Amino acid sequence: MFAIVSCSLNPKSRSRVLGEYLKTCFHELEVPVDWIDLQDMELPWCDGGPCYGHPNVGAVAKRLQAAHGIVLASPVYNYDVNAAAKNLVELTGKDVWTDKCVGFVCAAGGKVSYMATMGLANSLMLDFHSLILPRFVFAMSTAFNEQRQLVDQDIQERLKKLAHRMVHITRAMRSSE
Repeated sequence: MFAIVSCSLNPKSRSRVLGEYLKTCFHELEVPVDWIDLQDMELPWCDGGPCYGHPNVGAVAKRLQAAHGIVLASPVYNYDVNAAAKNLVELTGKDVWTDKCVGFVCAAGGKVSYMATMGLANSLMLDFHSLILPRFVFAMSTAFNEQRQLVDQDIQERLKKLAHRMVHITRAMRSSE
């Protein structure tokens, strides 16, 4: 089972569209997906104190822990993934992210933010030994039409490849345990 986390809190999010398209890619591979939309759950902001007592934190941590791989679908703000994505990692911590395969799909207004995931990816690798899928999908606003539908066929193909690679890698990880 895989989890896709839509990290945007914007109801018109393009990163959510990317995540939804990725969900169909996993379904085509006949693997189950847990769709987690941060817009639909109220999470506290991490302040360094214990957060597992919060019912929503415990619930989302349990769902993420059950996943073989996690994909964060995040918008890029100020050359970084959004604060909600980083907050989720901080709230759920090592019990969720350790030795987990993690992928990224991001939407941004322009092409200069294509490395926006690197700070969070490095943190996940160093702090939790997450295996970062080296096939990020980054889409600019030009990949979407006026109705916010994903129309760029190259991005669609890259999302399909991300799904295939994540399934392959997580199966290999589980068979080596």
